[in-house]
Amino acid sequence: MSPISEFPRHLLENLTTAVLLLEQNLNLSYMNPAAEMLLAASLTRFRHQPLPSLFQEPEDGLSTLREAALTGHPFTKREACLQLHHGETLTVDYTVSPIAELAHQAQLIVEIFPRDRQLRISREEDLVNKQETVRALVRGMAHEIKNPLGGIRGAAQLLERALPDDQLKDYTQVIIEEADRLRNLVDRMLGPNQLPAMRLLNIHEVLERVYTLAQAEFGDHIRLIRDYDPSLPEFYGDPEQLIQAVLNIVRNAMQALIESGHTQGRIILQSRAKRQFTLGAERHRLVCQVKIIDNGPGIPEGMQENIFYPMVSGRAQGTGLGLTIAQTALQKHQGLIECTSQPGHTEFRLLIPFDSSEAEQKQGATL
Repeated sequence: MSPISEFPRHLLENLTTAVLLLEQNLNLSYMNPAAEMLLAASLTRFRHQPLPSLFQEPEDGLSTLREAALTGHPFTKREACLQLHHGETLTVDYTVSPIAELAHQAQLIVEIFPRDRQLRISREEDLVNKQETVRALVRGMAHEIKNPLGGIRGAAQLLERALPDDQLKDYTQVIIEEADRLRNLVDRMLGPNQLPAMRLLNIHEVLERVYTLAQAEFGDHIRLIRDYDPSLPEFYGDPEQLIQAVLNIVRNAMQALIESGHTQGRIILQSRAKRQFTLGAERHRLVCQVKIIDNGPGIPEGMQENIFYPMVSGRAQGTGLGLTIAQTALQKHQGLIECTSQPGHTEFRLLIPFDSSEAEQKQGATL
């Protein structure tokens, strides 16, 4: 007898909520199509298989399931991190409800509610809002800084002409050069002020250019690995801005590896397509994902939330502008950059929608 023969199967199969039925020993008895889609698994393959073959949960989360099967007590868990059978992780809420025996087989109903999309939307909206606030602050500071700098520079030039001794002009030159340095720093904080020069390109054109530049600069010290998906389509983008964005991240990774004394430094440039992917509050049919992965010391935990702010750097010689410029460039392509880091594995994800309608409009605006 089917373990769900007493249930209206058609209702389960038309639910958008992922539902699993488990036997008392936590072998899978049934999962509906929504669960198959969420877990990227087929019922045919995993029926009667132990649940850990489908997914695992850190911190011995499955022991709570076993306890529920034995005691009959339901429970709900929030923001659980599941390690799926194919290696990816998924953040979910799930509810476990013990039920009366169905043909002495199914003992638990597990309802799974994905949280990744909601968490990503919240995180990305927060990131975008912070970036907008920072840009507004930087624009205001730039105005207040550049005006007096212009006065200081002009006064130094006038003073230089009036000095009777040429040796004294060395001091006015210091004033002029330092004023110019500060003005250039403010300009870099503001980022490129021109519209992107959009054209049709393939992301591998960008990655290959970065690979060549990085090999020339650090090739003897760091191993660069290319892992491309050659089937990725073209999209409208500004190659110079995208090259600069990727190169800034790669350079940061290389410098971190070298400064840490890593003897087997490795950086991976990876390209993939993500389908039905949400960026901010908008869902895109197809998104280009570029991962830059290194095995360096990682970003200090207290700094990870702020790395895209200007003047935030973990290196003594860093200006803290590279990631800010990179994030600004991606946002001009309706994309963004995410980062996760721990010792031995730092991963930057550059996400750019392949949808070209908005990009084509911007391209037309520059003509």
